[in-house]
Amino acid sequence: MSTRTGTRPLRRTLLALSAFTALTLAACSGTAHPGGSHGAGTGAAYHLTDRTPASAGDLSSFTWSLFAEPTSIDYAYSFDYPPNTVLANVCESLLRWNPDLTTSPGLASAVTHPTPTTWVYTIRGGVRFHDGTPLTADDVVASLRRNLDPKVGSYWAYPYRNVKSVDRTGPMRVTVHLSTPDSTFNEYMAASPGTVESAATLREDGKDYGNPSKGVNCTGPFAFSSWTPGRSLVLKRFDGYWDPKLRAKSQQVKFVFLPDASARVNAFQTGEVDGGWMVPPNSYQQLANSSAGTLYYGQNTTVADEVVNNLKGPLGNADVRRALLMATDRKGIIKAGVAGVGEVADSLVTRNNWNASPRGTVDSLLKSLAAYPYDPAKAKQLAAKAGVSGQKVVIATSPLDSQTTIITQAIAQAATAIGLHPQIDTISPDKYTALFTDPAARKGIDLFLTFWYTSVTDPMDMYGSLRTGAFSNYGNWSNPQFDAAVDRAIGTTDPVAHATAAAKAQQIALDQLPWLPLYTDPVNVFLGKRITGVRPSIDYLYYPWAAEIGARR
Repeated sequence: MSTRTGTRPLRRTLLALSAFTALTLAACSGTAHPGGSHGAGTGAAYHLTDRTPASAGDLSSFTWSLFAEPTSIDYAYSFDYPPNTVLANVCESLLRWNPDLTTSPGLASAVTHPTPTTWVYTIRGGVRFHDGTPLTADDVVASLRRNLDPKVGSYWAYPYRNVKSVDRTGPMRVTVHLSTPDSTFNEYMAASPGTVESAATLREDGKDYGNPSKGVNCTGPFAFSSWTPGRSLVLKRFDGYWDPKLRAKSQQVKFVFLPDASARVNAFQTGEVDGGWMVPPNSYQQLANSSAGTLYYGQNTTVADEVVNNLKGPLGNADVRRALLMATDRKGIIKAGVAGVGEVADSLVTRNNWNASPRGTVDSLLKSLAAYPYDPAKAKQLAAKAGVSGQKVVIATSPLDSQTTIITQAIAQAATAIGLHPQIDTISPDKYTALFTDPAARKGIDLFLTFWYTSVTDPMDMYGSLRTGAFSNYGNWSNPQFDAAVDRAIGTTDPVAHATAAAKAQQIALDQLPWLPLYTDPVNVFLGKRITGVRPSIDYLYYPWAAEIGARR
């Protein structure tokens, strides 16, 4: 999605680095529906949990692991797992993204759409910031406008690409005018782009806003308490919180920064840390059998993909891309890389991303997707017809975990199987991160790995990123029919029309394969034996999940 400083590029950048550090690199099908058993044919069966057991009461505190320390908790720059995991409990958006991936009212009690280019938000009364001041329309205007300010350089500028103005149009009403219809804008108001902070705090803290000394002053069930760089960040319960259903059950949450995966797992086992998201895959079996707590899996919108960066080389031929995917043992990657806990991806988004679309419409539209079953012999024949035998492809990687190594080796083996000459380029984490933001850093690289998650329940959060000229369209792939389908989907709020256009975009992407979908795996979370109540879901990046954690019976 377009030339901005925000969404896709940064998510890719930070996600790639974060996932490496976490030993779990980290948006159709694959994650399936909650409550069922999955993993057939991949070596492991796993169960998706809607909600962990209800808590028996309140807690004085609990500790939670983060695999990296946030660089800031300013919502404008919170575009990665560590800051969003924290901020989801402190700051709130106009709408709320729920654990079942539906959207409901948040700090906006009502939303209207009087014209195709107008969104009107009625601001909820009776809400107070953590300093006790009341929420007003002026706070909403100041908060949203930061995403439009080039001096701020918000990582979430992309959802605002069609915004002409954000104005206070009543004592508790804010109106957003767009330059062109954009059905996704309102959806993003349930994620970081819709975050609301005190206008006074933004003025007073200036460039120090969101740093360890100042923190933030929002409206969530927890308030910022302290941040000790290099060690921990502490939140305290906000007793003036407006929503009684999400009153925090713990008086305090302490996030501890544990970049070493083994140290995190050991901390779970000893009880030093009560829980954490993003458990290293190589510890699944150990923690599943642990007496120290329980490992849960939940809904996700993440797909592991190989980005085709160079369309001027052999991978510029769509048949070669198809052959490479067909020669990749994706079930083998899941078994070896994520302990069998995953499903082969048949699209660049998970089935969960279609939850908001009309079920019958979607089911029929998704039946016609191109399929790429593992067939090395057929793949070799397809590549031979393209005349690319012996040509070099460079695969970038960074050697920070076994999962990354397994995927890279599998892609290299597939390239060899179809007659290409793969060269693995192992680079440092910071250089790998630069692949997502700097075109010069990508020069000479044909393929690199990413884990894409969406921030809204809409496939266009992914497919819009592959439109011609989009910042995250790293290989500069272009298809006029695809662009037209994307424009139709984004330009309508009619559910059937939106789903039909989005499905067309998906069909083209799966046929042409600008990125190669590998697999999808569930969200995971470990809860020590002291705590319970969380709902495992990717929405933990924007939903106040910590408020629901209480004492185990």
